[in-house]
Amino acid sequence: MLPELPFFDEEHRAFVSGLERWLDTANVLDDERNADASCRAWVRALAENGWLRACVPGTFGGLRADLDVRTLCLARETLAYFSGLADFAFAMQGLGSAPIALFGSSELQRRYLPNVAIGRCIAAFALSERDAGSDVAALSTRARRDGNSYVIEGEKSWISNAGIADLYVVFARTAEDGAKGLTAFAVDAATPGCSSGKRIETISPHPLGTLRFDHARLPVSCRIGEEGEGFKIAMATLDIFRGTVGAAAVGFARRALDETIAHVKSRKLFGSSLAALQLTQASIAGMATDVDAGNLLVYRAAWMKDQGHSRVTRESAMAKWFATEAAGRVCDRAVQLFGGRGVTRGEIVERLYRDVRALRIYEGASEIQQLVIARQVLEA
Repeated sequence: MLPELPFFDEEHRAFVSGLERWLDTANVLDDERNADASCRAWVRALAENGWLRACVPGTFGGLRADLDVRTLCLARETLAYFSGLADFAFAMQGLGSAPIALFGSSELQRRYLPNVAIGRCIAAFALSERDAGSDVAALSTRARRDGNSYVIEGEKSWISNAGIADLYVVFARTAEDGAKGLTAFAVDAATPGCSSGKRIETISPHPLGTLRFDHARLPVSCRIGEEGEGFKIAMATLDIFRGTVGAAAVGFARRALDETIAHVKSRKLFGSSLAALQLTQASIAGMATDVDAGNLLVYRAAWMKDQGHSRVTRESAMAKWFATEAAGRVCDRAVQLFGGRGVTRGEIVERLYRDVRALRIYEGASEIQQLVIARQVLEA
């Protein structure tokens, strides 16, 4: 159910109600042993039922004229409540195509965005490298101009959808001057010299791995924006999607809270229910407050972006930091209150405990978010 907050209109409420009804009957099974196939199945199902339209602007088949951040957040929260892989599949279609939606040429937009919306093109965002995660300016992958082409050399790491994506938005160095020397490119997975490498296994399985470029040649038309605008493009994209990570965290946390409430009410202990114990009640109070506080910060940032604020760096960082850390606390308390069941493979709270952990790291670790917030406050 969508909370009664002033950030939403009737289209948002109808979107969430429809998505919840669809998820109740969605016939997609999560298989952690074959996360690639599960993610492909979720992309296909989300596309067939129109939910991926939230990831692109209206001109290219989207739900609204422009990317609506509140809709993106509502989708991620609702999907995460139901399935971590469903949330992942949706989020990557948005994150992987947003640089093209925001900064791409009309040619690139027409080529990719309609196919993202109908699930024909699986997207990926290739920014991180082995020695350049939070420090984006340290990227070493290079793109050299050669006449009407660029030639890309290097390796990306920690790339979600590596190996199953059809489109990679790749950030590479075209000049030596730090962050100002980065440029963004749209790279088809079938480009000669572009290949997926080592798979990276994590505690919450999803498609993740390395991406290699060995003399991969692209036409100049594949460049997104101008040379040297890569850092700006990456940060503008993350300004939107960083807050949606907080929304996914709220979805995980809300599911953990609901599962815990049902458990403590039914679990008998010392002649009464587990819910009757004061320490249990204190835990439930903390969990509920964390969920609501994270929710408010997430949708404040999303609302501000949708109202036309050009930068919501501070608000998005606050939403991402607080909501992901709070969700970690909520899922940890859920496991504790479930006792032995909480660490048993197959229990919902055990899965949530694993699913939520990476959110405090990707798209800017919690420590980075604190630095961002402090700089914004001190410079105000």
